[in-house]
This record gives sequence, C-alpha cells and structure tokens, in this order.
Amino acid sequence: MTFETILAIAFFALVGSVSPGPSNFMLLASGTNFGFRRTVPQILGITIGLSSVLLAVGLGLGTLLTAYPPLGLALKIAGGAYLLTLAWRIAMSRPTSRSTSNDGAKAARPLTFLESAAFQWVNPKAWVAALTAMAAYASAESPFVSVALITLVVAVVNLPSVAVWAGFGVALRRFLSDPVRLKWFNIVMALLLVATLWPLLK
Repeated sequence: MTFETILAIAFFALVGSVSPGPSNFMLLASGTNFGFRRTVPQILGITIGLSSVLLAVGLGLGTLLTAYPPLGLALKIAGGAYLLTLAWRIAMSRPTSRSTSNDGAKAARPLTFLESAAFQWVNPKAWVAALTAMAAYASAESPFVSVALITLVVAVVNLPSVAVWAGFGVALRRFLSDPVRLKWFNIVMALLLVATLWPLLK
C-alpha cells in the first residue's frame, strides 16, 4: 500500500470521525454532563468498536450482509432500538456528584467502554464508514495486510478526532452549570441523536 493511499485513508477517517453522528453527539453530551476523564472509556470504546467493525467487514461480514438482506434489516432494527434507548437516557440525564440522588435513585453515568464499543455494531455511521473504507482501499493482492492497515490508520485518526467532541462538551460545562440549561441541552442532544435514525428509514 502506497504512502498516498495511507494519506487518503487518513483523510477519509478524519472526515468521518469529526463529522456529526450518533457517537459524537453522545460524547458531546457525556463531556458536558460528566467531564472528560469519566468519558475516556466511552472514547476508547468508540475507537475499539469501530476497529472491530472494520475488521469484520474486511474479513467478509460485509459480503454476508449483502448476500443475506434480513441480517442487515435485523441490524437496522437493533441499532434503531438501542439508539432510541440511548437518546432517552441522555434526555433524562441528571448527573449528581454522588453515586445516588437524594431520593435514592441511581445517578446518571456515562456509557462504559463495553457499551460504547457494542454500540458501534449497531451504529449506521460506523457500518457505512467500514463498508466504504474496505471497498475503496482494501487490496485483493494482500487482503489481510491491507485490512489490518486500514483498520490501524482509521483507529489512529479516530481516537483523537472523537475525543475533540468530548472536549467541546467539557468547554460547555460552565455555561451549562445552570440545571435548566443543562436539562434543555440534554433534550436537544437526545433529539439530534434520534435524528440520526433518518438514514435507517430510507
């Protein structure tokens, strides 16, 4: 694989990683509600989860989805249901400084590493990125090496790119220290997350 191809993959990954999408909206909300440090597992989960999707597609799962449409439909349904659940969770997020609120209810928390990684398997944007990257850059002459290299380049670019969204959220914390502002911010983030379902409906 040439250096020019690697640069093209890196640019593709950068554009895909920093552009708005379900994972980035969740990072923005998490950075605002919980701070950067508590959002780090979610950031890592996104990159590792996306990498696993890339590897799976590169090793043949993309072909299986094309050959068996019901499997793709099942992924869409699962993805939509999980995304709606996460949107509701963000809309209702009321973080506290303690592990439980005053009435004993469990306090809000950011997504864990595993939850964030698992979400990439039902994230429409992750699948589009993986299918596009492998179709455009994987080499028939050295499929395993090219798939591994594409995955590595995307991961290296994706990690700092998505972390920026959590950083944006942290930057908003002072402005959103007012509980009413934070409440409406979370509702708007939830609605934006729901709006990302539009590609699934086409």
